[in-house]
Amino acid sequence: MQRYPSLLLFLVLVLGGGLLIGYATLPGAWYASLAKPPFNPPNWVFAPAWTLLYVLIAVAGWRTWQREPAGVAMKIWGAQLVLNFLWSPTFFGAKMMAPALVVILLLLAAIALFIASAWNRDRLAALLFVPYAAWVAFATVLNASLLLLN
Repeated sequence: MQRYPSLLLFLVLVLGGGLLIGYATLPGAWYASLAKPPFNPPNWVFAPAWTLLYVLIAVAGWRTWQREPAGVAMKIWGAQLVLNFLWSPTFFGAKMMAPALVVILLLLAAIALFIASAWNRDRLAALLFVPYAAWVAFATVLNASLLLLN
């Protein structure tokens, strides 16, 4: 039972940080005015998708921290979270699609590195990042498409 307060801290950090950044950088009129590719999801999809993904990210981070708090996988987990939290302010806040594409490519690489580094030590933590990798791969294509169309 003593492990669960640390899980709560991971959930607060990841969900809380994601929600704060999301509200601080709402897409707004600028995003609405962009030409979008036909595969652009409706706006309502993003909040539930990211909420679920942030829970998975938090649980994977917590599991990794439980096993090896100063290990390579935990450092990669921290790096991906920084990149994740950097993307919205870059894309929506600064309206800089090209630098945001660089950030999201680095994020995708960090996610893949986390999966690879966690795979042999904690398969579940690695698997929790698979939907995240798929979503960020899709978001990378979307970011690149928006850059090309605008």
